[in-house]
Amino acid sequence: MSGPTAPAANASDPAALPEVARIARDLIRIDTQNWGGGRASGEREAAEYVGAYLESLGLITHYFEPISRRTNVTARVPGKNPDRPALILHGHLDVVPAPAEGWSVDPFEGLVRDGMLWGRGAVDMKDMDAMILTSVAELLRAGEQPDRDLILTFFADEENGGVEGSQLVVRDRPEWFAGATEAISEVGGYSIDVAGRRAYLLQVGEKALLWIRLVARGRAAHGSRLHGDNAVTRLAEAVAALGRTEWPVRLTETTTQLLARLAEITGESDADPDALAAYTGPAQGFLRSTLRTTANPTGLTAGYKHNVIPDRAEALIDVRVLPGTEDAALADIRRIIGDDVEIQTVHRDIGLEVPFSGDLVERMVAALGRHDPGAPVIPYLMGGGTDNKALASLGIAGFGFAPLRLPADLDFTGMFHGVDERVPIASLEFGQRVLTDLIRTC
Repeated sequence: MSGPTAPAANASDPAALPEVARIARDLIRIDTQNWGGGRASGEREAAEYVGAYLESLGLITHYFEPISRRTNVTARVPGKNPDRPALILHGHLDVVPAPAEGWSVDPFEGLVRDGMLWGRGAVDMKDMDAMILTSVAELLRAGEQPDRDLILTFFADEENGGVEGSQLVVRDRPEWFAGATEAISEVGGYSIDVAGRRAYLLQVGEKALLWIRLVARGRAAHGSRLHGDNAVTRLAEAVAALGRTEWPVRLTETTTQLLARLAEITGESDADPDALAAYTGPAQGFLRSTLRTTANPTGLTAGYKHNVIPDRAEALIDVRVLPGTEDAALADIRRIIGDDVEIQTVHRDIGLEVPFSGDLVERMVAALGRHDPGAPVIPYLMGGGTDNKALASLGIAGFGFAPLRLPADLDFTGMFHGVDERVPIASLEFGQRVLTDLIRTC
């Protein structure tokens, strides 16, 4: 497949954008919205753009399109030591939908304003895609070779659990990852403020994923009737009960380490977990969600006419649970909503947790330390999920390391799937330097 011509720059853009920002902007301008259920756009065009860039570096690319237009692309950078296990650097090219009416800018313009790159994907995760590409480019253009093979892979459909992306690649193209034991991707390596001190989060785990549908049934009738068998009422009561539930804190090895590091930085050794998380400013909501199960209603469907009581009502619930507690969480949900509402599992995926130790972890910590000396690096368990879940089926340990040095007052974690998504250009440059340093030394 050949790559498309890069979109033209805005006339209002700075005269010279750093390459990492230009690549991220170009990718933002390729609309790759993923609505789920097989409905998506632009993934083939984005994969072709990435493939053309990789080919311009002299790399051989391979494409896999298991479903029409759901395109995945990979390339391997040969290392000096082929006996060493390969390292995967991976990203996804799709983004969640961005209804324009909620934004102050065009979500797909790739606007540069106030020192930031704005647009859907600026944070999740076309910033990291650009950092991967330009870090490898810097190495190869300098005539350098990594010590071990680097496998660069860009997936479709991550925002739908990888059902039509990484899961099919792992199943049908496992040879893409031959010899690999570790992988690096998104949602880690970025800075947060901890009681006035900058620290970095390194992602060494992910909560398990349960997408469930609640189905309530009743008896259809005229909207004017006295009616005690109303599916909408039954569903609403179940959704409200679940949405109001305060799930208890349950610690894993990773979250125990997270809290210990926060206590060390703040000097608050006796604080409870939520109080410690509160010291992280805008990141506290993100981190508090990693300490417990969350179950959020995300969709409601019922009825077809104003004066008809429907016989069926449905709700979508996004449930994220600590690794290994999926069945217990489902039992808790059944207890909370009662027996009158059916629970259907739409999608289920594993949780992950790997040790905050070992050579690669030490090298990621060291790379951050060389570019921001003295800043502590803290392990954490991510509340969401990545394509590392699919790679885990091949025995590959996954980490989140998309390094960004961020302003203390920027609600970066709130940008994920949010409105007016944006990333500082200086942070992209920092991340590209750190990632280049890592792949040069790992």
